[in-house]
Amino acid sequence: MDNYPLSSKSLEKHYYIDGVQLGQQYKDHLSDYHQWDQRDHAEEWMLFPDNLGEYLSIDETSLSNGELYTILTNKAAKGRKGILVAMIKGTKAENIIAVLHKIPERKRKKVKEVTLDMAGSMNLITSRCFPKASKVIDRFHVQKLAYDALQELRIDYRWDAINEETNAIENARLNKEKYTAPTFSNGDTKKQLLARSRYLLFKSAEKWSPSQKQRAKILFAQYPDIHKAFNLTHALRLIFSKTKAKEVGYTKLAHWYNQITESGFKAFNTISATIYSHYQDILNFFDNRSANLSSK
Repeated sequence: MDNYPLSSKSLEKHYYIDGVQLGQQYKDHLSDYHQWDQRDHAEEWMLFPDNLGEYLSIDETSLSNGELYTILTNKAAKGRKGILVAMIKGTKAENIIAVLHKIPERKRKKVKEVTLDMAGSMNLITSRCFPKASKVIDRFHVQKLAYDALQELRIDYRWDAINEETNAIENARLNKEKYTAPTFSNGDTKKQLLARSRYLLFKSAEKWSPSQKQRAKILFAQYPDIHKAFNLTHALRLIFSKTKAKEVGYTKLAHWYNQITESGFKAFNTISATIYSHYQDILNFFDNRSANLSSK
């Protein structure tokens, strides 16, 4: 150690780097931050017109502290450099349109397709800013509605099971008896069965673990409505994942729409109304199979 006058602890102290200070030094002296032409308004909006492409996605996201931002991306970049076209604080259509109109009209008119969700504000932004573009409802937003409806049905039954068990416990108490909840062959009570089935309902049956297969078999035997709703949700996923031709997609979606209408499930009413209102934009998915995920 004669060649090393500093001990390991001294070395550690000697070479300690203050991350905050380093970041500030980089910002002030090494980077071009202070010469950045968008520095004054970057917290409210950032715009990169050179990244504009023919195929775009527009969506909202929460970056920090629950603050919502509207993000416009170039699908051709596939998640790499040049993907960000605009990031604008908030979701108010008028504010977003005002920023995007800073991009020359001739460039905006070259956009052929925009993938978006079903919010009215996103529809308005797309129509006003990219008048020549075809609008494509993101398939995952449609599928999410179906999953939400399925889970709502499960939750309704779970509340019934909770109330049933609560009443049984109270009756046992009044009768000075000990209450033990009945269990199924896998050890679940009715309340547990419905709670523990949440995640398996998001998956295709072929992806279930052995315990999930057992639980699903019990769940569907006890609640045929959940089984029927699960099949409807899975059928929608298959329409989007397997169908290639728009005409075939039209026929399959029409048939699926009739099935959910005939099912009588209150939870699926929102899906019926949504598909009816956005049918053409949902069908546009089958032209290029576009989704808001840039890697798709």
